[in-house]
Amino acid sequence: MNYTQSVQSLFQPVNLGNLKLSNRIVMAPMTRYFSPEGVPGKDVADYYRRRAENGVGLIVTEGTVINHPDACTQANIPQFYGEAALAGWANVVSAVHEAGGRIKPQIWHMGARGHVGDYTEAEIAGIIHAFALAAAEAKRLGFDGIELHGAHGFLIDQFFWEKTNPRTDRYGGDIVARTRFAVEVIEACRQAVGPDFPIVLRISQWKSSDYTAKLVETPELLEKFLAPLVDAGVDIFHCSIRRFWEPEFEGSDLSFTGWTKKLSGKPTITVGSVGLDSDFMSMFPEGEFIEGKTANNVGIEGLIRKLEQGEFDLVGVGRALLVDPAWAVKIRDGRLEELIPFTAEAVKVLY
Repeated sequence: MNYTQSVQSLFQPVNLGNLKLSNRIVMAPMTRYFSPEGVPGKDVADYYRRRAENGVGLIVTEGTVINHPDACTQANIPQFYGEAALAGWANVVSAVHEAGGRIKPQIWHMGARGHVGDYTEAEIAGIIHAFALAAAEAKRLGFDGIELHGAHGFLIDQFFWEKTNPRTDRYGGDIVARTRFAVEVIEACRQAVGPDFPIVLRISQWKSSDYTAKLVETPELLEKFLAPLVDAGVDIFHCSIRRFWEPEFEGSDLSFTGWTKKLSGKPTITVGSVGLDSDFMSMFPEGEFIEGKTANNVGIEGLIRKLEQGEFDLVGVGRALLVDPAWAVKIRDGRLEELIPFTAEAVKVLY
């Protein structure tokens, strides 16, 4: 099998409900700080357009904050409310669509002041309403769906995780009860956008403060966790794992993404170190594909095998796409010698 044949599954069109994509490559959301006073400008539109015109099937934007006082604690992160910010996002959507791409905003609240127990039920209702307003604006602006950020220790995930959710009312308790806040956010967003607008939920085990954290310890608990989220209206789960190839539970080779797809019955996006490992392309000396050269799942051969086996439906690429807008088309065309390696300096520039 030659190189071009080997990577074709990454570049096959796919329809996931009403989301029609030209290939399986997703630009993962990566927080940048290039939106002064929360307003994305032409440079941000150009940044996303470059990925769309270079073969990325779906773009998930950097986190965009809802209209709530605690939603953002950092400067220059884009807002998803207000006339100026929404006009900026309208320009982003137009730029991406003109380049033939598809795009969703990632909508988030960065986290509670103190912990989630500080919020009264009235304030929770206001936050849920703010999520729904953002979802409605995304549809109005012409986005191709939304992603709700429920991972990495941010607000929705703070309700999920027992270590950050001490509540004793209906928003706290066991793993099912702790999904209540997310369920109400999803339901409110679904009501705001209607039945056919795709809703993605990003989830993770790990937290920004603890890479070894476990939201659930067994497949049984994961199934209980996922069920109410599916019932609420999630169309796709975006499973953030630090290394896409790592098994999640003992006795199985399935990743967290694979288990989520198996137990929820929903399509999944995997993400985690795709294209970053130094051995990722090592089975392609001088552009030649050598099947079975590596013994693990770290490289592109393992990624493709998992995709073809149905462990996940889409492949999220983060830092590799951040530094190299043409990463996807270079992978597709075998232009491996042109790949630009990621460096820490890349986060300081809009390529």
